[in-house]
Parts: sequence; structure tokens; C-alpha cells
Amino acid sequence: MRAGLVALCVIVVLPALLVHAAQESRPSFSEFLTGIRTEAISRGIRPDIVEAALSDIQEPVPIVIERDRTQAETVLSLETYLTRRLTPALINAGRTALEKRRPLLDDVSRRYGVPPDIIVAVWGMESNFGRFSGTYQTVPALTTLAYDPRRSTLFRKELFDALEILNRGDVDLARMRGSWAGAMGQPQFMPSSFLQYAEDFDGDGLRDIWESPADVFASIANYLKGYGWNESQRWGREVKVTTEVAARIAADVAQRTGTCRATRDMNGPLPLEEWQRLGVRTLEGAALPKADFQASLVSGSTRHFLVYDNYDVLLSYNCAHAYALGVGLLSDRVAGGQ
Repeated sequence: MRAGLVALCVIVVLPALLVHAAQESRPSFSEFLTGIRTEAISRGIRPDIVEAALSDIQEPVPIVIERDRTQAETVLSLETYLTRRLTPALINAGRTALEKRRPLLDDVSRRYGVPPDIIVAVWGMESNFGRFSGTYQTVPALTTLAYDPRRSTLFRKELFDALEILNRGDVDLARMRGSWAGAMGQPQFMPSSFLQYAEDFDGDGLRDIWESPADVFASIANYLKGYGWNESQRWGREVKVTTEVAARIAADVAQRTGTCRATRDMNGPLPLEEWQRLGVRTLEGAALPKADFQASLVSGSTRHFLVYDNYDVLLSYNCAHAYALGVGLLSDRVAGGQ
């Protein structure tokens, strides 16, 4: 009994000792900044850029740590979220934006093979059609998160990518703003995504995802194309699944695997004819269309969706069914669907 008590004490005390040791070995924020400066310059970032970006940062930004610690988990059902998010006002704003920017969006669509309504839907979900692109200064936010031990490796890389963007001159420091987590501009690109996918579609020599509609639309389309958007397919469709059919699917169709949690919450993929055999129908109760590609099933409490490969592309933008379905359904409404 006493040996068990000693073991329990070791189990309880050891993690606390490890945490304390980690805190003891952690550099001060000043030492951390010195290391960032040194590494940034070794990466080829100009010293004047490094100094301008980091000189006014004296301590971690408390609100950024607070937001990182208190991210709201999804507490709404999928159905409630979609009803609240896809309001008539949002849909009408999307249709207005589509028509206002139609020539430009058509040009972008021809270049990248992504439909205008999908581009507008992502734009709407990320920035309310350009009305909001974030108020946090990107470098201080990323510096804070890079110093914080929770996800320091991820955000340290994003910090150096942000400095590289400044180094290349795509945006000046004052305009480099976004979310508390470092997502920038109207498409809400992380710096790494900016470096890989941001486009200078208006040809002014800058990849301006903050103010240039041409660059914003092209960057969104280039991102989706880069992740495999197939212009010959839709994203998916809402379908009818009865209680009996849902039970059959749960018993017979495995859930998917993957690093994205939303992907693991889908059944399939299966050919459309197999979903037809299982009893899945269109919302009108008709047979599913014949096609030679596969689909996965996303289910809420009362609504169900067969989704195709393009849906996975939307999940690459934000790994949440609420987001990806919001984009898909908004794109349908913007394009004139019911």
C-alpha cells in the first residue's frame, strides 16, 4: 500500500517538475527576440527590415495569448450554424458582389479554373466581402505565439515567413494586419500561404491581398487550384437520408481517416451508385445522378451532404464542416440556387 502511495506521488510530482524545468530553461523574451533577429538576418532578411519589425516589441501581446487560450469550440449544431450564418443579407451581399465584380471574377476564373461563385463565397466567409480583414499587427501577434511554448515551432516558421514578405516589399509594416493568429488580409492567408499562393493579378508588382480585389480573388483561386480544385466537379450537394438509411450507413460504411478532424467525421468515400444502393436520394427523393467519381457523406443532426473531392479542397482552407459547407452552400445561393 505504501509502495503504491509512493508511486502515485511520483506520478503526480514528476509532470510538475518537468514543467518547472522547462520554464527554467526557457529564454527570456528579450533573449528570444535576440535569437529571432540573428536567425532572420542569417536567412537573408535585411537588417533594417528586422529592426523595423521587431524594435517596438517589448513583451508578448496579452490579448493574443488570451485569444489562443480561449478559442471557442463549436457549440452550435451544424444546422443552427448554417441557418445563422447563411442569412438573406449575406446571400444578397454575395450576389451584389458577384455582379459588381463579374468581369474581373470571370477573368480570374478563366485563369485558374475556379468558379466565380466559389471565389466570392470564400471571400465572403473570410472577410464579409472585403469589409473586414483583421486589426491585429501581424508581426507582434506571430512573435507572441512563437515565444509561447504551446505551438512555438509552427508560429516561429510563420514569423520568419512574415518577415520575408516585408523583405520582398509586398506590403509595408503598418499595413501588415490580420487576425490574432497571423492570418492576413481579405483571404486570411497565413504568411506561409501568402508566399506560396498570393498573386499579383493587377500587375502592379505587389501581391496586395489587403486592398486589391484582383490580387485577392486571384490569390483565393490560386490557393484552391494549388490544393487540387477540379473545375469539372461541384463541391457536393445536400441529400435526403432517412433514419433507417442513416443507421445502415453507420453500420456498413467506414469513416475516413486523416489529420483533419473534419475528414475523420465523414463516411466513405464510395461511388455514387453505392450511395444510391444504400438508400441516399436527392432532396426531392429522386435517384442520384450517375457519375464516375466518388463521394463522402457529411451528416449533421437532420441535414446530410454528399461531398466530392473539391470539398476536401475547401477543408484545406479551414478544417471545419461548418466552414466548408458554408462556402459550398453560399456559392450555390450566390450563383442563384435555392
